[in-house]
Amino acid sequence: MNAEKHKFLLLDVKGLFVNYGGIQALQDVNLTVNLGEVVTLIGANGAGKSTTLRAISRMINVRQGQIIYNGRDITARQAHEVVKYGMAHSPEGRRVLARQTILANLELGAYIRSNSAEVKADLERQFELFPRLAERRHQLAGTLSGGEQQMLAIARALMSRPKLLLLDEPSLGLAPAIVREIFGIIENLRSIGVTILLVEQNANLALQIADRGYVLEAGNITLSGVASDLLKDERVKQAYLG
Repeated sequence: MNAEKHKFLLLDVKGLFVNYGGIQALQDVNLTVNLGEVVTLIGANGAGKSTTLRAISRMINVRQGQIIYNGRDITARQAHEVVKYGMAHSPEGRRVLARQTILANLELGAYIRSNSAEVKADLERQFELFPRLAERRHQLAGTLSGGEQQMLAIARALMSRPKLLLLDEPSLGLAPAIVREIFGIIENLRSIGVTILLVEQNANLALQIADRGYVLEAGNITLSGVASDLLKDERVKQAYLG
C-alpha cells in the first residue's frame, strides 16, 4: 500500500458521544480516515456502527465531541451541507426510491450539482462501473434484486462526487455470490482513489479489503489497527471471524 496516500487527514472524529433518548449509544469514539484509505468499522449488531456513520454524516445529533472533515468542523452542520462539502452516505437498507427509475435515482444523487455536462458524464461513468444498472436504466428501482439495489445505492452516492464515501452494511441480506460482487466493486472504487469508511457485518471480507480497522463494542472503540493485523488478532478471530 502506498504510504504517500496516507499523508492527508480527511476525517477526524474526536471524543464522540451520541444519545438515543436516555440511552448512550456512543461514548468517546475516536477515529480517523486518511485520503485514499478504506477504513472499516466492525462489531456486533447493536454496537453502534450505523449510529457512528449517521453522526458523521450529520443525520443525527451529537451530544459531545467533534467531527472534523477536510479541515472543517462539521459537528453543528446539517446533512445537506455535509453533502456539499464532499461526503456521501450510502445507508443501511439501501433506501432507493422504488417507484423511480434507476436513472432518476442516480440523477437525484447529483442534486447539489449544476453542471449538466459533468453530471451526464458521471452518469455514464456509473453505468461503466455498474453494467447491470446500464442495462436496466429505465427500469423502476423497486423491481431490482437486492444486489442490484445495493449497486444503485452506491452509484447514487457517487453521483455527488464525494471525497469520502460512507458505506453502511453493503452486504446485508445478500447471497454470498452477490456479496463477493459488491466487495469487488468496493475494491474497484478503492483502486480509482475513492476514500471509504465502511461499516460491515462481514468482518472477514471487510478487513481483507481495508487499510485499517476499528472494533466497536457497546458504543466504545475497543481495538484498532492495520487491517491485516486485526485479521490475525485472536480477540477479533474469536468474536467476529468465526
